[in-house]
Amino acid sequence: MTGAGICVIVPAFNARRTIARAVASALAEPEVTEVFVVDDASGDGTADVARSADDGTGRLRVEALARNQGPSTARNYAIARSHSPMIAILDSDDYFLPGRFGRLLRDVGSGWDLAADNVLFVPSEMAADSVGNSAEGLHQGRTRALTLIEFISGNISRPLRPRGELGFMKPLIRREALERLDLAYDAGLRLGEDYRLYAEALLRGARFTLTERAGYVAVVRADSLSGSHRKADLEALAAADRDLLEEAVARDCDRKVRTELQRHQHNLHTKIMVRAFLQQAAERGRWRAVARIAARPVQMAKVAAQLVLDRVAPRLVERPARVLFPTAMFEAAG
Repeated sequence: MTGAGICVIVPAFNARRTIARAVASALAEPEVTEVFVVDDASGDGTADVARSADDGTGRLRVEALARNQGPSTARNYAIARSHSPMIAILDSDDYFLPGRFGRLLRDVGSGWDLAADNVLFVPSEMAADSVGNSAEGLHQGRTRALTLIEFISGNISRPLRPRGELGFMKPLIRREALERLDLAYDAGLRLGEDYRLYAEALLRGARFTLTERAGYVAVVRADSLSGSHRKADLEALAAADRDLLEEAVARDCDRKVRTELQRHQHNLHTKIMVRAFLQQAAERGRWRAVARIAARPVQMAKVAAQLVLDRVAPRLVERPARVLFPTAMFEAAG
């Protein structure tokens, strides 16, 4: 043990197929002093499978919630009951590349509140040895600070591109920074909870460092992007954007920050319109939904364009491994 003191928190819901791999990858990291799995009222034996991945070092803790409360509550639950000075979130279907934390800590040095390495997105069927080979070229370890404007702009989805918003980052977070900046995951969000926390941190002056090197593997599945989220989840995220904008105004942030938050909110509103259309089509029939939206030509055009894009986007997902931070992002930083 190096004494770095990292608690890896793994929120999980019906994740028996992948949870053992996630837990094993966390326990393999010598800097990790706690692995805390929170089973969010699964019905498939997730907690038992997680316990089966124990390595006998006494670092694994598995607890199950009595009712499903979403990823934010699961994360806050573990944060409140763990003790390590650094926290890392690991989604139950993802995993760490071997040696992730040692490389990350060497790259970023000191003077940070949040520190994120590159995310390697891989198709679900990609073999583990191929994943390791895909990361071989990402060993430069160049670092840079992340600004609030860059972060918000980096969370606006782009047409005809695979999803790659900066909210997908899974940084190391200093527990002291959470306390000092009064940060917690928003229990009202089941979507975009990472985005909200990181944006609040940056708004409140957090030092957020990035390294080009990859260490976190996110497994991607070619599901329909239109059907991925409930309308209520998108509306809750839009409400979170309004809260962020109010805080940005109260803190007298640069006008560009407010503009980017408004752009992000506009992007969400388009997704909400699409979800509302799909929901109405499912409840009342496709043609009734079309007839209703036809009275609003601008809205109809936006929904139609987004539906076409959402049919094309899954074809872009199952492709060779790709990373979240492009090399140009680090070259531009000098």
